[in-house]
Amino acid sequence: MKIAVTAKGGDLNSEVDPRFGRAAFIIIVDTETMGYEVIDNNANVHAFKGAGIQAATTISERGVEVLLTGYCGPNAFRTLEAAGIKVGSDTTGTVAGAIEILKTGGVKYS
Repeated sequence: MKIAVTAKGGDLNSEVDPRFGRAAFIIIVDTETMGYEVIDNNANVHAFKGAGIQAATTISERGVEVLLTGYCGPNAFRTLEAAGIKVGSDTTGTVAGAIEILKTGGVKYS
């Protein structure tokens, strides 16, 4: 399964960024292989508006099935929902830790 996790840094040991659209990075992880792609989200960090929708479109285009983040705004949430992406909010800790919680069924979806 492909999941996206918002992150403050560019690796699996990075802290989860509590923001979705304006997160510094979005890390897309294949939970079967633990291979990952790092998306530098700098363009959205400074966007005047629409950062969440743009980030939602970006992860949708990459085939993501689940997003783990601290908070996802309503417009981005609707975009993700329309794309069939589940959202796990209130995610904290490291990216690797969030993935482990997901694998053990500990994520509650919005």
